[in-house]
Amino acid sequence: MSIISKMIIPIFVLAVIFYGLKKKVLIYDTFLEGAKEGIITVFNIFPSIIAMVFAINIFLNSGILETFFSLFTPVLNAFHIPLNILPMAFVRPISGTASLAIMNDIFVKFGPDSFAGRLASTIQGCTDTTIYVLALYFGSIKINKTRHALTTGLFADFVGIIASFIIVSIVFGN
Repeated sequence: MSIISKMIIPIFVLAVIFYGLKKKVLIYDTFLEGAKEGIITVFNIFPSIIAMVFAINIFLNSGILETFFSLFTPVLNAFHIPLNILPMAFVRPISGTASLAIMNDIFVKFGPDSFAGRLASTIQGCTDTTIYVLALYFGSIKINKTRHALTTGLFADFVGIIASFIIVSIVFGN
């Protein structure tokens, strides 16, 4: 099986080259044209990504999350939801890497097979990095007004987080 997995990409590249030759396409020139378009896309996306990363770092390093989440302690205790999940649930729509780091901390503290670990894994799997995706895709095509995309994406993430709490509580108990 490992030989097949090592050969898939070279076989695919060769198939594309042979197909291009069959269709009489200037393969190298077309490749260079695509590479130039890729660089232009990177330059178009770059300001949006830098702005988003800068804003996220300011927000995460401010310490406001810990203060904000301490307000939810009574409600979370009533539903037996660990407080350590909230930072991950809140950061997940913003940054996948930051949410993975928080999930790793949950694994270290509670273990991956704990209720908190399973809940963190489920949240990671059923939500998306909505703000990152919007910054990347809308920034690459220079759309400034996202209309309902942000609201819809964040609502879907919220529903995913709530569903994670419910499903993990039902399936794994607490």
